[in-house]
Amino acid sequence: MNYTKEQFNCPVEATITLIGGKYKPLILWHLISAPLHYMELQRLIPQATPKMLSQQLRSLEEIGMIRREVIPHKPPRTIYSLTSFGESVIPVLEAMCAWGADYLDRAGKGRCLLHR
Repeated sequence: MNYTKEQFNCPVEATITLIGGKYKPLILWHLISAPLHYMELQRLIPQATPKMLSQQLRSLEEIGMIRREVIPHKPPRTIYSLTSFGESVIPVLEAMCAWGADYLDRAGKGRCLLHR
């Protein structure tokens, strides 16, 4: 989906629209390190149903944050990677991670397994 500047009332709304969602930030976070196969993402985000993961991946692909490549093996394999636009969100995700880590430390909950 193509969004226009006029659709948003503020930059935070634009950010939430683009990278918000139950699993989009996690997908983007995992793709920072390396391109991943669909099944690898499924293993890394086990709480996402296959349908939900596919929807979130499709949405990120439509806005140009990730690239989807189908490898013609038997069975076909799909690899996802960040585009340059997707890479531009890395500082936002790192800030979210730092904020979340601070919150978990203050709450006495320990560090998240996703902390890089």
